[in-house]
Formats: sequence, C-alpha cells, structure tokens
Amino acid sequence: MAGQAKAFANHTARHFLWEVSADGKVGTITLNRPDRKNPLTFDSYAELRDLFRGLVYASDVKVVVIAGAGGNFCSGGDVHEIIGPLTRMTMPELMDFTRMTGDTVKAMRACPQPIIAAVDGVCAGAGAILAMASDMRLGTEASRTAFLFTRVGLSGADMGACAILPRIIGQGRAAEVLYTGRAFGGDEGLQWGFYNALHASDALLPAAQELAARIAAGPTFAHGMTKTCLHQEWSMGVDEAIEAEAQAQAICMQTEDFRRAYEAFVDKRKPVFEGN
Repeated sequence: MAGQAKAFANHTARHFLWEVSADGKVGTITLNRPDRKNPLTFDSYAELRDLFRGLVYASDVKVVVIAGAGGNFCSGGDVHEIIGPLTRMTMPELMDFTRMTGDTVKAMRACPQPIIAAVDGVCAGAGAILAMASDMRLGTEASRTAFLFTRVGLSGADMGACAILPRIIGQGRAAEVLYTGRAFGGDEGLQWGFYNALHASDALLPAAQELAARIAAGPTFAHGMTKTCLHQEWSMGVDEAIEAEAQAQAICMQTEDFRRAYEAFVDKRKPVFEGN
C-alpha cells in the first residue's frame, strides 16, 4: 500500500496538471486549457476517472482540490473534440461514452478524500457536474455555473445531476436550472448552498488549499468514513443510517487518532492526527 501511495503522489498527468503540496497531503488538479476555458476531452474525462479511482490507494494524499487555469473553471465538453464526434456515433458507442463520464462522478464519490472545487468564471456543462460532484465548493462573484444540457438539445439528466443537485440546492431550484439551462452567479449560488463561501478571484485557490490543509490535518481515516456515510446514507432509511454510523464510529474508535485525541485532551494540548 505504501508503495502504491508514493507512486500515486508522484503521478504525472497528461491532460491536466496534478500537483501535490510540499507535505504530500493536498493534491491539486488544474484543468489547463485556458485558451478554451478548460474544456474536457475524451482523454481528460478518462484520466480524471482513473486518477480518482487511484486515490483510493493514495493514503498519503488526504484532500484534493480541483480548479481551472486562466480565470475559468471548465466550459464542459469540448465542442470540436467531443460534441462533434458524438453526433456521428452509434448507440453502443454513445452508451460507452455516457457511462464513462458517469464513472468519473462515481470515482469522485468513491474516493475517500474530500474534494474541494475552486470555481471561478465559467463553470458549465460537465464542468458544473465536476463542481457538483465535489464535496465542497468555493466560488467568486464572477462564477457563472450552468447545467446547460437542454440548451444543446439534451436532457438535464446527466452524470447524476438529477440525483445529486436537488440534494445540494433543493428540488425546485434544481428543476429550474436543469430545465432552463440558465446560469447562476456566485452570489446566487452562495444563497442556494451550492457554494460554501465566496472569495476574490486571486484568493480563491489559496483559500481552497488552506481549507484543504486544515481538513488534511484532521483525522483523515475518520474523514473517509464521514464521506462514505454522507453518500451511502442517501439510499438508507433513518434506522439503517443510524446502524451504519454506529458501525463507522466503532471502527474509528479503534484508530490511533482516537487515542491521540484523548491523550491530547488529558494533557491539555492540541492533538496531532496521523490518519491511522
């Protein structure tokens, strides 16, 4: 496991930037096609999916930040490299593509690390999905988020949007933006609960990385349990959820971090968590 984790932290991405903080705890994905507002391609979708799948084994990486270069987050699927080819595909080929994009969201939800999206400027289509699928979102007043699938003749039901977005902003608001494809700004997104906070554009990425570092300094095994429960309990009744959390908490009570927290409390000092 340790070897896998080290190799993953040193991973070199081909279709976006992947950087790890000096202490190895915070990984930052930067979508890096600023001249086109950072659109996704077939290859970048697949590499994002594989990176998030690999994070299951990256025990040294505690939190992930995803951002875009050049003042925008992501403009969605590249019109020329994805949209055009899709119009010429057969149904089996289209199903392969839509399942692959959905697998990207599944991988984001399944990786134990909390994911923080730092969203500035354009955040549209698949870019809005990446932000939605993150655990937390920081934005700016210039953020413009649009689930614009209906504007290109497609359903608003894309990559789990009809399941996830209502849980973030409510059923009525989700229905509005998925039916109309209209964009909402940073202030509106903050009021709705889509954004956790807004920052100035030049302070956005540092704020996301500072939040990531604070979370990474916590009991990261327990954070993974929290993330698992947050997602799995969507499909549970209250009784099942209480039992699932009883099991999760009992497991966490066997960790060294739990013992460290108790000993720090007794000694009247701040605990130093190590994630085990």
